[in-house]
Amino acid sequence: MFFVPDIIEKKKRGLKLSKDEIQFIIDGYVGGSIPDYQISALLMAIYFKGMDEEETTDLTMAMAHSGEMVDLSSIDGIKVDKHSTGGIADTTTLVLLPLASSVGIKVAKMSGRGLGHTGGTVDKLESIPGFCCELDTKTFIDSVNTIGAAITGQSKNLVPADKMLYALRDVTATVDSIPLIASSIMSKKIAGGADKIILDVKFGNGAFMKTFEDAQELGQLMVKIGELAGRETVAYITDMEQPLGLAIGNAIEVVEAIEVLKGKGHEDLLELCLEFASEMMLLAKIESDKTKAVQKLKDSIETGKALAKFKEIIGNQGGDSRVIQDYSLLPKAKYQSEVAAAEDGYVNKIDAARLGLTAMKLGAGRQKKDDIIDPAVGIWIYKKVGDKVKKGEVFAKILANDEAKLSWAVDETRKAFEFTLDSIEKRKVIWAKITKDEVLKF
Repeated sequence: MFFVPDIIEKKKRGLKLSKDEIQFIIDGYVGGSIPDYQISALLMAIYFKGMDEEETTDLTMAMAHSGEMVDLSSIDGIKVDKHSTGGIADTTTLVLLPLASSVGIKVAKMSGRGLGHTGGTVDKLESIPGFCCELDTKTFIDSVNTIGAAITGQSKNLVPADKMLYALRDVTATVDSIPLIASSIMSKKIAGGADKIILDVKFGNGAFMKTFEDAQELGQLMVKIGELAGRETVAYITDMEQPLGLAIGNAIEVVEAIEVLKGKGHEDLLELCLEFASEMMLLAKIESDKTKAVQKLKDSIETGKALAKFKEIIGNQGGDSRVIQDYSLLPKAKYQSEVAAAEDGYVNKIDAARLGLTAMKLGAGRQKKDDIIDPAVGIWIYKKVGDKVKKGEVFAKILANDEAKLSWAVDETRKAFEFTLDSIEKRKVIWAKITKDEVLKF
């Protein structure tokens, strides 16, 4: 039997907590025998003193086992999951789900809803009329075995310890602790049942991690946790100093995903999806050569196979698959306004966080968990860093259902773009790849 103040004192002094002590804390907190104020003290001690890799792994596993553990063993093949730490216009999963499935990868995807300025995959897909992301376990697994892919919202019983700890971290200023971030992310991935994991760790203005160095530290820790937990894990460090794609919203991100699958999407979003999907092919042992994997994926897009798979996924989950060809079936905003350049020049910077917050306040995201999403609103951007603009050329478009917010959003969007007369180099999307053996910088 442990005494909670002794554990708090131990961590306050910077000493290592044992596996049994960590398990005692998680069991007690979830079970209701340890109160918020003691966990708050421990979180603050962890914030200042940190945790080593073994401690963080023990915390991750204790959290993962605090509720339901998803068993995907009845799905044929190696299951590979991908997780993003969150960003703006991050439409990757909507493209990756059908693209990876179209080349034979079994994709059993559990995703969350959006909170704050980063969007949720479930919210985006539910903008498709009829699309259902609330699948029971049998339907979820049967769908993956039958058509190769399915996506469902996270079970309420999945990692309850994380939900409780995150809510407490949010009100005790302990959110930005790398061991606590790593254990939060990895506990959900491990409980989700995937055999292998790809992590998209974003950094920059529109991401939680602001610097490459912090993102690399987080990525390396999560790869180590995955290794210690018996799950091969690969992390990518990717750019979020500007939006990834061109659409910031819900219905419009579905449109952008479809455009990428038609071979017409923005090169940045396509590049990232090809990288992740080809890595998934290697991890799933579907292909052993990266170049060949990429070519198979490109062929799947060019032949329409990937797009057909998205149509099949939509139909299988009750959605109106006609949206693939008819975007008018998606929710439409009442008002729209274009934002044009005042003079010739080049895009120097884009404040991704400002655009994300603007879209959220239009209704595309949630400020509180119980806020209702407006699937129709959002922001299209037509230029990215390094792109040339001419005077009078439209570089963004606002979609709104509140006329009063429309002009405000136009002003905010204009302020988010910085222009220069000098030509600017375009930003790279992928900065590094982290495996258990090395950090490969791009």
